[in-house]
Amino acid sequence: MSITIGEAFNATLKKFPNKEALYDVRSNNRYTYREWGDQINRLAHALKLEGVKRGDRVSTFLFNREELATAFFACAKIGAVFNPINFRLLAEEIAFILEDAAPKIVLFEEAVEAVVMQVEMRFPHISFWYCDRDKRPSYAESYQDKILTASSELVEEQLSEDDDYAIMYTSGTTGRPKGVIHRHRDMIEHSKIVVEKTKLDASDRGLIIAPMFHCAELHCAFLPRVHVGAANVIMHHFNPVETLRTIESEKITKFFGAPTMWNMLLQEKFTKYDLSSIKLGLYGAAPMAPALVHACQENFKVQLVQAYGMTEMGPAITFLSENDQIRKAGSAGNVIKHHEIRIVRTSEEGPSDPDDVMPIGQTGEILVKGPCMMKGYFQNEEATRKALYKDWYHTRDIGYLDEEGYLFVQDRVDDMIISGGENIYPREVEDILYEHPSILDVAILGQPDERWGETVTAFIVSKDSSLTEVELDEFCRNSHKLANYKRPRRYIFSETMPRNASGKIQKFLLKKQLEDLSPNENLSAN
Repeated sequence: MSITIGEAFNATLKKFPNKEALYDVRSNNRYTYREWGDQINRLAHALKLEGVKRGDRVSTFLFNREELATAFFACAKIGAVFNPINFRLLAEEIAFILEDAAPKIVLFEEAVEAVVMQVEMRFPHISFWYCDRDKRPSYAESYQDKILTASSELVEEQLSEDDDYAIMYTSGTTGRPKGVIHRHRDMIEHSKIVVEKTKLDASDRGLIIAPMFHCAELHCAFLPRVHVGAANVIMHHFNPVETLRTIESEKITKFFGAPTMWNMLLQEKFTKYDLSSIKLGLYGAAPMAPALVHACQENFKVQLVQAYGMTEMGPAITFLSENDQIRKAGSAGNVIKHHEIRIVRTSEEGPSDPDDVMPIGQTGEILVKGPCMMKGYFQNEEATRKALYKDWYHTRDIGYLDEEGYLFVQDRVDDMIISGGENIYPREVEDILYEHPSILDVAILGQPDERWGETVTAFIVSKDSSLTEVELDEFCRNSHKLANYKRPRRYIFSETMPRNASGKIQKFLLKKQLEDLSPNENLSAN
């Protein structure tokens, strides 16, 4: 039998009442587990006084901060459904989520107030709680006042591990987000697995730099640390220099970062800082090119572990251990315990059949099932039916399993390029281009072609303004790892790459930009 997330916190509090639990760098507030527990109880009672009941939604529209961490456990203790919202969303995007999730309360801060102001009048039934102390808008109530007058006594609620714990909206690399429902037992199981895979214990000090509204940070870092009694150090938002400073000053031992974050740390003067406290770095949310893995290991002297997954699975479904980073370069690792992975023949009409299994080494759609799998999509039965066809989650990712059971993820089903009848997986080409010393970021797309069906186009963010298409074409021609038909026929230089909150490149936006460009036009001069 499992436990609820609230019970997991209580167990840690009982074991480590006087140990440091939380430090918010921006507010400079530190809490022991006992002190943080009091804050959690106060918010839980305040929510109940506002009429929040078991199953009601409570949304947070916040950057990383102590109030989000406190709301996570306060909701779990009273059976409210936690709904963290991407702080980068614009007015119509957040309005869609508020309409769909219908929360009783929304916690927000000054940094997003301009967006909230545009939509709050459309939701008179929602109570908006402002988390900052100054400049509270007239339509909002004070979070601080709410918890100041509430009781810090332990909250007693009879909950089940099968209760819904959260609705997390997918980050949307393809379009409208869907609300993923997870239960308490899903994430307790997931947390235990992460603790084992990342060797977490109470002595660890973890740094939060990735967005806490995303399940990668929330479920692969924040919750597992609390589960074992480790400390969480929260940065309001990612800043490479401040991250390096905080690692040094707070003696950080472990943290999660998307590959783009690790890459940005490498671009700074990191040798100025004492980073010797770092024991392990977790990466995921997007593939990390082997060249970047090598650079992180060599320069930071850090053990790296990769997690691969998606919101619907908690997110992690595989881990690539620190000992396999070189031996199995390019792999996403082995499936987590109590879960299964199948590679099946992709279907162009409806969901792929879980029983049409591909042989070892052959490519197909990645299917997975196990106890961390979502309950379904909130108020979206059709999408749930397709995604969980025959009780397997259909990832829409393409990959294969090798003879040792290691998963290799090649791309999204929708991103695969077919040129002259040959399948080309963008990640394969991207990994080659990442080896060029002047490339900071790259994305490969297919461009319609009358003769070949599609040809390969590369979007490039360069470190060097003198980099040319001719130089890159020569680099690819000289590579012994890339067949000629996979070589990009066009290079488009850009200042930035559009990414969602988890660090994944939003290729649907690049496709739209590609459609709008003339044949010889770049997004910006290089």
